[in-house]
Amino acid sequence: MRIREMCPSDLDGVMAIEEASFPTPWSRRMFLEDFPRDFSDTLVAAGADDEVLGYAVCWTIAGESHLLNLAVNSARRRQGIGRALLSECIRRAARAGASVIFLEVRAGNEAAQRLYRSMGFAFRGIRKGYYTDAGGEDAIILDREVRESDATG
Repeated sequence: MRIREMCPSDLDGVMAIEEASFPTPWSRRMFLEDFPRDFSDTLVAAGADDEVLGYAVCWTIAGESHLLNLAVNSARRRQGIGRALLSECIRRAARAGASVIFLEVRAGNEAAQRLYRSMGFAFRGIRKGYYTDAGGEDAIILDREVRESDATG
C-alpha cells in the first residue's frame, strides 16, 4: 500500500467507498473541486494494483488543519489504512505550518473515535445535531496539536 495524491481516475473507487460509508455521501463534484486547491490535500491509499483502499481530504488554512473526510473500504478496515492516511494528513499539516488539526466525528462512530484518540486527538466539544441525515446525530469535535516533529513522521 502507498499513500499518494488523489487523481480523477481514482474517483470511481473513492465514490464506491464514500457511498458505502456515509448516509449522506459527498458527490463526485465535491471531490473534483478539491483537486486544484492549494490548501487541500486529497489523498488515496492505493493497493498493489492501484486499487483505492481508502482516502482522506484535509484542508490547511491560516495555521489550522481540518480533516474533512476519511474512509476505508469496509473489507480492508482494521489493517492500518486509516491510520496511515491520518498520519500523512498530520505530516502534511506540519509541513504546511499548522499548529493544530481538528475534525468532527459522529457520536456513534466509536471505531473512528478510537483511531483518532490513539493518534493523540482529544475531546474539544460537541456540535449538537450536526448530522442532519441521521435524525440530528451529534458530532464530537476532536483536535490534536501538530508538532514540528510530525513533519518527518
